[in-house]
Amino acid sequence: MKVLAFNSSPKMGKGNTALILDPFLDGMREAGAEVELFCVRKLKINPCRGEFNCWTKNPGRCYQKDDMNMLLPKLMEADIRVLATPVYVDGVSGPMKNLMDRMVPLAQPSFEIRDGHTRHPRRIGYKTGGKVVLVSTCGLWEMDNFDPLIVHMKAICRNWAKEFAGALLRPHAGGLRAMMNMGLPMDDIFEAAREAGRQLIERGEMSPETLQAVSRELMPRDVFTLFHNRGFARIGEAVAPS
Repeated sequence: MKVLAFNSSPKMGKGNTALILDPFLDGMREAGAEVELFCVRKLKINPCRGEFNCWTKNPGRCYQKDDMNMLLPKLMEADIRVLATPVYVDGVSGPMKNLMDRMVPLAQPSFEIRDGHTRHPRRIGYKTGGKVVLVSTCGLWEMDNFDPLIVHMKAICRNWAKEFAGALLRPHAGGLRAMMNMGLPMDDIFEAAREAGRQLIERGEMSPETLQAVSRELMPRDVFTLFHNRGFARIGEAVAPS
């Protein structure tokens, strides 16, 4: 089974998103999946120009000479796409949005009625079926900060003719890293992410209990808010002019 994963955090492997993504992908590998990971920041992906040459003059291929020409065949062949992003302004990061926008060549310009809705047919050679998983972290405490992103991902999956297989969500992720730095045990969260990867490959789905373990509360909201604000106050004192 081919898994194609994208980490769109600007901090790449050193960010909070990687804390959840990396054990998740490790679990998939342990279950026998072939996993390929790209850090989007390292890729050259220009914004979509909206001229639709990929639908007319050069069907299936963008005229821009950048890394999307390498990624599009991989996207067509992948059984599972893993999209990992921090929450930016209630949505994906800018690099992830560029990546998604540039997947237009995978569709055809005509319309079809699919599941009672007009959609673009997938290009010939596109592997039908398959799954999409979201991995996301957020600095805010509440889980509902992920709601707009989840709605977006489900809509994308309907257009891509893919199954939305679920999301590994880590709220107050800055608190997670701070608690790790304090030496507090957080291994259960990372093991849950690893187990979610194994489950998806072995069973085709991730259990709600496992996903809830990834998202579990770290501390009460008022404690988190106080802890966070004191931390930024110390940063402000350190950089203030003397």
